[in-house]
Amino acid sequence: MRYEFRISGVVPDTLAASFPELARIPVPEQTLLFGSVADEAHLYGLLTRFQSLGLRVLEMRRLPA
Repeated sequence: MRYEFRISGVVPDTLAASFPELARIPVPEQTLLFGSVADEAHLYGLLTRFQSLGLRVLEMRRLPA
């Protein structure tokens, strides 16, 4: 499964390094992180990492295969 996460603000390199499995594209006032998610446990793990690093997820969506 592939997912896209829309994060509020610009995610700096130091925080983006916490998500090696996700690619990053900065857009005005937001950052898009996207990539493969192995299973539901991995998805919840990503959401927990976002929260623990103080990143606000504005939108999450599954991408077509």
